[in-house]
Amino acid sequence: MMTIDRDDARALFDFYLEAGVDALVGEQPVDRFAVAAEPAPSPVRATPPASLPPDREFKIRAGQPATPQAPDEAAMAARAAAKNAKTLDELRAILEKFDGCALKATATQLVFADGNPKARVMFVGEAPGRDEDIEGLPFVGRSGKLLDRMLAAIGLDRTSVYIANIVPWRPPGNRTPTPQESQICLPFILRQIELADPDILVCLGGPSAQTLLGTKEGITKTRGRWFTFNTGKREIRAMPTFHPAFLLRSPLQKRFAWRDFLAIKKALAS
Repeated sequence: MMTIDRDDARALFDFYLEAGVDALVGEQPVDRFAVAAEPAPSPVRATPPASLPPDREFKIRAGQPATPQAPDEAAMAARAAAKNAKTLDELRAILEKFDGCALKATATQLVFADGNPKARVMFVGEAPGRDEDIEGLPFVGRSGKLLDRMLAAIGLDRTSVYIANIVPWRPPGNRTPTPQESQICLPFILRQIELADPDILVCLGGPSAQTLLGTKEGITKTRGRWFTFNTGKREIRAMPTFHPAFLLRSPLQKRFAWRDFLAIKKALAS
C-alpha cells in the first residue's frame, strides 16, 4: 500500500481546495441522476483523514442540486431579476438568492462590490480570484494592491471609486469564466452600473471591455481609447485599460496604464 508524507498530503489537499474540489469520490458508485432528483441535503462538515493535519476541514456535498437551468433560460431569469432591483442593496440581495449561475455552487461567497457607490468613476474587472472569494470584496489580492497604488498615483482611493466585476463569483481554480457564465451575469453588472450611475466607466482587462463595450479587438488596441457607454439612464465615457493582474506579469506595460490613468484623472477634472 502506498503511503504519503504528511507535508505532501497537506500540499495535495491545499491543491484540491484551490482547484475548487468540493466533493469526495467514494468506493461505491453513486447514481447522480437519481441523487439529482432528490432534495439536496444541507452540506455537512467532515474532518480530513488521519494523514492530514487535524486543523483542516473541507466541505462534502452529499447530494447534487437540481438540474441547472439552460444558459439561455438562466440569462432570461437574470434579466428579469435584475430589473426588479431598485437600489444596489436590493440588487445584492437578489444576487444572493440567484441560482442560475453554476459558479455560485463552488464559490465561497458573493463578491459584489467595494468602494463608494456614489463615486464618479467605476472600475469593472472580469471575476474575483482566491483572495476576493475569501474576503468577499473585489481586488484585494496582489492585483488589488497594485490597483490601489495606481489609484493613489492620480489622487484616488477606494472611498472615491466604485469597484465590481462582471462575474461576482470566483470560477474554480481562478479559471476564465465561460462565455455562458459571463452572459448569465451580464444583466446584473449592467443594472449595477445603471444604479451606481458613474460619470466614467473603466474596464479592467480585455474580457471586461469586450463584454461591456461590445468591442472585438484586444486590449492592446482598445486601451487608452474613449468609448461611449449607455448606462440605461444616459451615455457616459468609458475607457478600457490593462488589468492589474496582467501588469504584474508584464511590468513593462505599466507605462501605458499610467497614460490611461492620467487620461482618467484629466476627464474627472473636466
